[in-house]
Parts: sequence; structure tokens; C-alpha cells
Amino acid sequence: MSYLRNVLLGFLLIFSSSHFVFGAQSSGDVPITTEDLNNARVKVFGTQQPPLQSQQEYVIGHGDILSVQVYGEGDMSAAVPSFSRGGEGSDALRDGLSGVQVRIDGRISLQHLGDIEAVGYTLPQLADFLKELYTTVYDDPIVTVVLVKSNSQRYTVMGKVVKPGIYYLDFPITIVQVIARSGGFTEWAKSEITLVREDQKESGGLFAGNTLIFDYGEFLKGRELERNVLIQPDDIIIVH
Repeated sequence: MSYLRNVLLGFLLIFSSSHFVFGAQSSGDVPITTEDLNNARVKVFGTQQPPLQSQQEYVIGHGDILSVQVYGEGDMSAAVPSFSRGGEGSDALRDGLSGVQVRIDGRISLQHLGDIEAVGYTLPQLADFLKELYTTVYDDPIVTVVLVKSNSQRYTVMGKVVKPGIYYLDFPITIVQVIARSGGFTEWAKSEITLVREDQKESGGLFAGNTLIFDYGEFLKGRELERNVLIQPDDIIIVH
């Protein structure tokens, strides 16, 4: 088992200092259409380009930190977000990004508008909604909504790892990378890992009910690599 642990820790990635930023501008202010994008893609890459991997739109959740800007007017946040994640949670402030936090009631506080519901919207939907609201304040406003920090999407790591706990899903991550991020296996850990997913729609028969069994020993031998799936929000990873 010590061999397995050493190999796993050998490609441990340092994730804590990086995060992705997503944003959207109100759709009425974006002149490029889907047809324009497809035509440009064919022109540059040709007709034999590989198919793009589609990803679901990010849905805003509780605790997320958003930046809401109106072009020419600046930041519309009515309150500075309170960070409760220590050094990791202060990344947004260190990077010079301002924002407003989605409260436990699902709302954000914005200048001139007050408390506005945000949970459940995608970023483009919220940008379009706020543009409509800000037309009562500004003449033809251009509204941009940026996800500064994702705090609502999380997964749980339990069992025989060095650092079990709840982690933020702020970038795509696989089972093997999850174990590396949580410090690797403890001394008495086995090679079997169980992933529990409440609402699984995984194809290929990888899941039995709501669970997927991942054998790290088999993974090291180059077998069943397809079981090293990407983690989704609310997943539970149990290391036996």
C-alpha cells in the first residue's frame, strides 16, 4: 500500500492557489450570434475540426460571489462580501476582484435595486434580468455578471485519507485528483474507493444504483481507466 500511496502523491497537484472565473454579458449587448461563431470556427479550423465538449451552464448557488458591473458606471455591489474560508476564500480579494455574495436567502444586494434573487439563474439569465431592471435607472445599460468565486458547489471526502472533509468544486477534478488533493491515502487504506452520487446519469453501466466502485490498484495497472470519472457537485467519495 505504501507503493500505491507514494505513486499517488507523486503526481499531487497544487490546486489551492488557482480558480476559474466565468462571466456573462446581457445577451442583447452581444453582437456575435451562434451562427457567427460556427462560421468562424469552420473558417479557422476547417470542417474536420473535433467536436466541442459541451458543458452545462453554471447555475448560481448560495454563497457564490458575483461581480455585477454596468458599463460606464462600475461595480453595482451594495455590500462587500464576507469571506469565511480563510486564506483560500480570500483569493478573490487578493486578485483585485470585487463582488457581492449570494446570501443564504438566495439574494444579492445591488445599488439602486436592493435585494435581487440570484439562486437558480445561469450567469446569462441573471445578466439579462438585471439589464431589464437597470433600464429603469440607466439609459440602455450594458450589464456584465462574473462569477468571482464558486462557493456553492462542493463534494465530500471521507475515510482513510490524510485530509478528509468538504471541498469546493472550483475546477474539473477526477477521483484520482480528489485523493491527491486530500493528501493521499493513510497508512492503512486499501485501494478501493466508493463514489456515491445522488442523481447519477452516468452512461456505460459504471454505476450500480447510486454508487461507483473505483479500484486504485487496477488503475495503476492501466485497467478500468474509464472509472476515473469527473466529480460532480454533492458527490461523496469514501476511501476504504
